[in-house]
Amino acid sequence: MGKEHFYQVKVNWEEQRKGLLSSDVLDETITIATPPEFPKGEANIWTPEHYFVAAINGCLMTTFLAVAENFKLNFVNFESNAVGKLEMIDRKFMMSEVVLKPIVTISNQADIALAKKVVEKSENVCLISNSVTSKITLEITIQVKKD
Repeated sequence: MGKEHFYQVKVNWEEQRKGLLSSDVLDETITIATPPEFPKGEANIWTPEHYFVAAINGCLMTTFLAVAENFKLNFVNFESNAVGKLEMIDRKFMMSEVVLKPIVTISNQADIALAKKVVEKSENVCLISNSVTSKITLEITIQVKKD
């Protein structure tokens, strides 16, 4: 794997405060809009703020999958809820914190400590988390699946 990778994304304005995201290497386009909390924002459409939080949360999952494989963690399920905090700091809006709430389901009680370690390592090496200045907080839940 090389040391540099490039990811091209294009945005085209459609109407009002809404546009389409696309990439020459992807088949799907994604609608993006100003959030409804801002003037002329639109409800029920993904916003840059949602995508920011989604990038961090999605990176946690994809990194978890790789780290879990490397650590040979046998898990049944992974899900994660994330909440980003947008606030005004020094007269600028910024995403100051993202709280990640991963839930890992395992089948063996003996793997609880390993599962927690894998989640923590995953967040620590997540390239998106490492690329932002927002505070990243983990609230880990490990569940044991009962037969």
